[in-house]
Amino acid sequence: MTRRTDGHPDLTDPRTGAPFFSTWRVGTPERQARAVEAIARTWESRPWGSAELLGYHVYAGHDGTTLMHHSQWRTEQGYEAFFKTRRQERNDEIDTAVPDIERVRLDRYRLHRSLARAAGDTRVPGLVVTVRIDFEPDAGEKRADWVDLVLDALAGPDADPGLISAHFHLSTDGTHVLNYAEWESDQAYDLAIGGQESPQWERVRTYPGVQGFTGSRYRHVLGLVP
Repeated sequence: MTRRTDGHPDLTDPRTGAPFFSTWRVGTPERQARAVEAIARTWESRPWGSAELLGYHVYAGHDGTTLMHHSQWRTEQGYEAFFKTRRQERNDEIDTAVPDIERVRLDRYRLHRSLARAAGDTRVPGLVVTVRIDFEPDAGEKRADWVDLVLDALAGPDADPGLISAHFHLSTDGTHVLNYAEWESDQAYDLAIGGQESPQWERVRTYPGVQGFTGSRYRHVLGLVP
């Protein structure tokens, strides 16, 4: 069976071999809410999609127009089997409830490194921020070194108490990094961004091969687990 949960996913779960992130464009806050409920109804009315799927989580974009989806798969092969046999009927039911959803992209990753939450930290994230860092076509091999530089900055004098955790994923196509960060609140994130003026953060922003940064803010609105 499928169960709804308010809990956020554990992005460091060692069983997750294939973390996926995707984006839907739905248009308005009202359609955001309708789409979330349609997803919940569709999944809760069916058996769990696959023994290979550990969890499926949905986030509402602060822009009021998008939804981010995060699914934790044991293997890519498990997702491919689900895609061939069970995905379309679920999407069809959701599309009947909320027509004209634009499914923008699905990106596949491997978790590279994390700044995990501190032992005993039980805070519930009030904000999830994703930052996509695109690299030049011949600079994919520099991604791991760039992540190391960021983690050094986060753990150093510039460490921010409002940051709960940060998880750096390398895209399997070699083009970019995705940072999924859990923050205490919007205010904590805004204060942290305003304070990132040190030479160390300047090296992060100007690292050779980095093509650009795209950040998005979300709140966790739906968790589905077996």
